[in-house]
Amino acid sequence: MERGGSRGAGASRPRVVLFTDTLGDVNGVSRFIRNAAETALATGRELTVLTSTNFEIPEQPNIINVAPVVATKMPKYENLELVLPPALKMMRVAQELRPDVIHISTPGSVGLVGLALAKRLRLPIVGVYHTDFPAYIDKLFVNHSLTEGCSGYMRLFYRNFARIFTRSEDYADTLTNLGIPRERLEALRPGIMIDQFHPRFRDVSIHHRIAGERTDAKATPGKPVRFVYCGRVSVEKNMPLLEQVWKAADAELRARNVPAELVIIGDGPYRATMQASLAGTRTRFLGFRYGSELSTLYASCDAFVFPSTTDTLGQVVMESQASGMPVLVSDQGGPKEVVRDGDTGFVLSASDAGAWVRTITRLATDETLRTRMGRAAHEFLQGFSMRRSFEHYWSVHETVASAPR
Repeated sequence: MERGGSRGAGASRPRVVLFTDTLGDVNGVSRFIRNAAETALATGRELTVLTSTNFEIPEQPNIINVAPVVATKMPKYENLELVLPPALKMMRVAQELRPDVIHISTPGSVGLVGLALAKRLRLPIVGVYHTDFPAYIDKLFVNHSLTEGCSGYMRLFYRNFARIFTRSEDYADTLTNLGIPRERLEALRPGIMIDQFHPRFRDVSIHHRIAGERTDAKATPGKPVRFVYCGRVSVEKNMPLLEQVWKAADAELRARNVPAELVIIGDGPYRATMQASLAGTRTRFLGFRYGSELSTLYASCDAFVFPSTTDTLGQVVMESQASGMPVLVSDQGGPKEVVRDGDTGFVLSASDAGAWVRTITRLATDETLRTRMGRAAHEFLQGFSMRRSFEHYWSVHETVASAPR
């Protein structure tokens, strides 16, 4: 079988077809892929995204959705889906695009279709290690055999990739431990659509408007200091720690007569448990929020808390800093690499609940500190544009496309 690309090795403007299992979901991976597709259009790069989903996805010329044969809810994640894509149809669609490089963004069923096509057409493969699935399995099921099985699958899945992006330096070791040669790894320059996240969107009245819409999201009276979390509400995001920390911090701040509240944006399997546990504390669960409303919520809160130990990067950590908030992140995983400890936020031990309580209390009671760190965070993130990240991303595809095979 001949290669799919018409120009052969050495093509300076490669055609890239990206296979992804997630594009309509609410997560950082979906947002990155959408942003990459948008930036490719704006810069004239030939990147086409292929997916198979029943979720709503952006309507733009370089995104193609091939309807799944079967789609069902994912166990433990009712707001996510498992799909069986029409493999042959997807491969025909992709082959008609005459790709020079196959990019596989996720190791699910759609990713496997991309893997099969790359093998059939003898095309090089590039991918991103977006999600640490073995760590997720370990947190969710606490079963060593399942974790080892997942690690084995990941090892097989990625073994023939020409280049694998890691979302942070921290995860290079993880992939090396899976048996991936370090010379195939590339730490992707992090980036977000910084024009969409800015302190100018601040409008604290949004909290009262939302409270008027939802009886279970009643706003704290007065002008509270608002701490916000955005992401999946699940065990692997270390939400039990945040639950424990906020109970103690809320009690401490009440004792000091400091108005403060925790705002949870997102949903997930741990939400009901967490919501019941935090009943009586000043906490609001807002569910999923999108677009300009999300940007306004970010800018209208005062500090961001993100205790996850399994994130390969944490796009929300960059978005919140760009919005003018200091951030609190754990010392495990990728998020700490996009925080200047003590300047734009704090990197805290994932096992020291007391340190989180003390830091939240400090920020809640020191407006000068919050303001200074928020300004520093916004300025810091101006160097993390999606355009800058995409240029690095694309240059690697160009290198792989032009390499002799």
